[in-house]
Amino acid sequence: MAKYLGQIIVIGTQVVGRAFARALRQEWAASQEASRRAGGGQRGSNRAATNSRTGITLEEAQQILNIDKLDPQLIKERYDHLFNINDKTKGGSLYLQSKVYMAKQRIDEELKQQEMFSKEEQSSKKEN
Repeated sequence: MAKYLGQIIVIGTQVVGRAFARALRQEWAASQEASRRAGGGQRGSNRAATNSRTGITLEEAQQILNIDKLDPQLIKERYDHLFNINDKTKGGSLYLQSKVYMAKQRIDEELKQQEMFSKEEQSSKKEN
């Protein structure tokens, strides 16, 4: 009886160990993919920090507002439209309205970062 109990414990430990190793590899791959998409370097770390702070990625924000490129006029139009049709007084969803708001905030942060990086690049070109 003790022999079988020992075998069950050993097999159970092996199964849990393999599952943990597989989960660790998947997390590592996801982390590498996120790093690659963020652009790496200082810009990538800024984007990752913004994603963490706002709780939404740039890609998700673009999907919510249904935009492909960061055009401020188009962003404002889509935001105003989606925000108004999801107004609670008009029978809309507060949850969806908050998602639209968060998406707009995330895209605004990205536009600020892009503007800051372009200014830094211009100033570094002038110095050279």
